[in-house]
Amino acid sequence: MLTDDGKHLYVSWDEYHMLIERLALKVANSGWEFDQILCLARGGMRPGDILSRVFDRPLAIMSTSSYRAEAGTIQGRLDLAKYITMPKGELAGRVLLVDDLADSGVTLRAVVDRLRAMPSISELRSAVIWCKGVSSYTPDYFVETLPSSPWIHQPFEEYDNMRPDALAKKFVV
Repeated sequence: MLTDDGKHLYVSWDEYHMLIERLALKVANSGWEFDQILCLARGGMRPGDILSRVFDRPLAIMSTSSYRAEAGTIQGRLDLAKYITMPKGELAGRVLLVDDLADSGVTLRAVVDRLRAMPSISELRSAVIWCKGVSSYTPDYFVETLPSSPWIHQPFEEYDNMRPDALAKKFVV
């Protein structure tokens, strides 16, 4: 649900999963065949996992981080993992890069540039749920364009400030 001021978008678990399913259909309907999925941790892990299951393709993970200050709401220095985690082999062939959103576009552009420099990757395409209007990078596949570039409140964010003691209180009878 987008707030009246257009600055905040609140997404429920049901909406979130429906958007990932719509993303899967966009990729499928394109007819593009790919060999592997690389998701960006943390935001791309849930979409990457679901797409990996739907397409029955191996899932690799690359850790990235840029949001640190103010409970993860202010973008800081971009850190990209040196290594990519995957069950076997190397990242190669046709690769689908998956993240949750194209926000500023800085992370996606940096990862795409790094991956395109890898000779083992023959083709690379990117897929996200949301593409913000301020993004300097436009993914190959996305479900929603957000021209007002609102802050997206994703359903799993409830765990950002929850610690084990608060979680335990949910189960006290």
